[in-house]
Amino acid sequence: MRPNLLDPFFASLKSLPGIGPKVEKLYGKLLGREEHPPRILDLLLHLPTGTVDRRSRPKLREVVPGTVATVAVTIDRHRPSPPNRPRAPYQVYASDDTGDLILTFFHARKDYLDKLLPVGELRYVSGTTALYDGVLQMVHPDRVVSEAELDKLAMVEPVYPLTEGLSENQVRKAADAALGKVPMLPEWQDEAWLKQRDFSSFTEALTTLHRPEEPADVRPEGPAWTRLAYDELLAGQLTLALMRAHQQRQPGRGSSGEGILRAKVAAALPYSLTPSQARAVDDIVRDLALPQRMVRLLQGDVGSGKTVVALLAAATVIEAGRQAALMAPTEILARQHLATIAPLAEKAGIRVAILTGRERGKERAETLDRLAIGDIDLLIGTHALFQDEVAFRDLALAIVDEQHRFGVHQRLALARKGEAVDVLVLTATPIPRTLVLTFFGDMEISELREKPAGRQPIATRTIALSRLDEVVEAVGRALDEGQRVYWVCPLVEESETSDLAAATDRFEDLKQHFGERVDLVHGRMKGSEKDRAMARFSAGETSLLVATTVIEVGVDVPAATVMVIEHAERFGLAQIHQLRGRVGRGTGRSTCLLLYKAPLGETAKARLAILRETEDGFRIAEEDLKLRGEGDVLGTRQSGMPGFRIASIELHGEMLASARDDAALVLARDPELTSARGEALRCLLYLFERDEAIRLIRAG
Repeated sequence: MRPNLLDPFFASLKSLPGIGPKVEKLYGKLLGREEHPPRILDLLLHLPTGTVDRRSRPKLREVVPGTVATVAVTIDRHRPSPPNRPRAPYQVYASDDTGDLILTFFHARKDYLDKLLPVGELRYVSGTTALYDGVLQMVHPDRVVSEAELDKLAMVEPVYPLTEGLSENQVRKAADAALGKVPMLPEWQDEAWLKQRDFSSFTEALTTLHRPEEPADVRPEGPAWTRLAYDELLAGQLTLALMRAHQQRQPGRGSSGEGILRAKVAAALPYSLTPSQARAVDDIVRDLALPQRMVRLLQGDVGSGKTVVALLAAATVIEAGRQAALMAPTEILARQHLATIAPLAEKAGIRVAILTGRERGKERAETLDRLAIGDIDLLIGTHALFQDEVAFRDLALAIVDEQHRFGVHQRLALARKGEAVDVLVLTATPIPRTLVLTFFGDMEISELREKPAGRQPIATRTIALSRLDEVVEAVGRALDEGQRVYWVCPLVEESETSDLAAATDRFEDLKQHFGERVDLVHGRMKGSEKDRAMARFSAGETSLLVATTVIEVGVDVPAATVMVIEHAERFGLAQIHQLRGRVGRGTGRSTCLLLYKAPLGETAKARLAILRETEDGFRIAEEDLKLRGEGDVLGTRQSGMPGFRIASIELHGEMLASARDDAALVLARDPELTSARGEALRCLLYLFERDEAIRLIRAG
């Protein structure tokens, strides 16, 4: 299966000298392979973040304290720690013809230092210098070599991210040994492209990064790193292109009807569809009727009406006598979808049910029975939907909300619940164009750009936390006028390492001001407690809801008109935009107050200014990407999404279009990857662990 040529990359780290089971565990932690044994490939793709430059060879009087220097000195005398004070330093006095240097060691062994630094001999000593009591010192030199060994001293050494228990020297030696195992690989990149970019080979790029000759060699924007980043981008685009080709080859089952159910749902709406909603519905209906399987991404801004489009899509397959499922990442969101959909579905005669971790016993068994015999048309739920005992009579459409919180495998698991299931993915976080290409290149895209009629603009203001008393007074006035207010805090409870305002503390504080009108909802509450708190707020029994970011998506209380976000500088732009979208849903004028802790840095100022300027989620998403990076914007750090190890969208994103075009061209000419370049590209897919793409080629 995997070419034997690649075996050295997938060998255990224990095959390297000095790595036994105990040290292997530490590498597992460092390389993110705690569940599986770390391999040589993992270490080689663990790239340096900088270098130590030992090329400066000054005389002692020229040394600048606080810098790394390599000096040639004669060893004059040793002053061991006194016998009764083992914690005192062991000092070695050295000099050249311009000055003196004290080499200081703690917990040192005399026999070892006598051998390392023999009195009367010349030694080259390299390390960070400092001035103590006016005398130049070097504590625990990094390197000590004789004149004969000087040519073996690396003058520029890579510096790696570490974990507790591993030193720079250990990782350096291991990476160097790993490089020695790397075989010659066939070139998978197009020759003309390599020439145009002046790229070296994959192996040469790895060697440059782990054995740099200049500090610039390890820069992420340098040629060696950029070559590997492009390899990673190409592996990703090739995988998406193969997934798409595989999808198109899979026979689908067209679902179409006369649109009677859709018309009933549309008639039940209190407003008419926006132009982009209508376009998205047309695209989906057309896809569903085709004999190929649909995989479409529907992205829209906060409150742009994605749930309604999803319901109209479901109505299309239900009219054809089949079933639909809507999977949401949290229980709050699943129940919110139910609240939006149920009244419309009832008027159209669509039978809807919900299934989350909370439905148990008789109620759950009854839902599963009804689902299996086709008595439920649309099932809404959480991860519970793809458990083994959940069986549909005939699932035609899987709708996945907030896709980036589910891995690809979970998406496929739901789609496997039926025969030739069409997939519609929703996201309420508008995703920047480059990220759409990166992560969703196997999908067709629909965008909802307008808000439904009647949505109010939201006045956004920034206020320093030092004016908290004024904010509490303003909230009090809003409550007295009958308005409803959200107050969002970043954490549930105070931690020793953080001064973040805690939701529980803020709740107690506001309760003293406003009594029983205040309620609390946070992620550590049971689902039923959260629901009750949301229901009380929605019904107006409480009017000030203190919350963590559990209310970020899907919470819909049209009467809420004020959003207070505490420590706004700690949130991502897209997240604040999501939270702000919880207000402005009714007819009243809405306000969002962003409370920040002064003083603000330049970046934080710029971010808050963007939020004051615009409510366009697509523009905000682009700015968020520039400021935070793709992992944070998409949540790839927490989800099963393929975050990059080497490529960075900010630095290497301009090569995405080339990678996409190249992948398309390769597959047009060689769909089975059997040519010489195709075989080399299979190596690339294995090295960047896109094995699923190779399985798709075999699956045909």
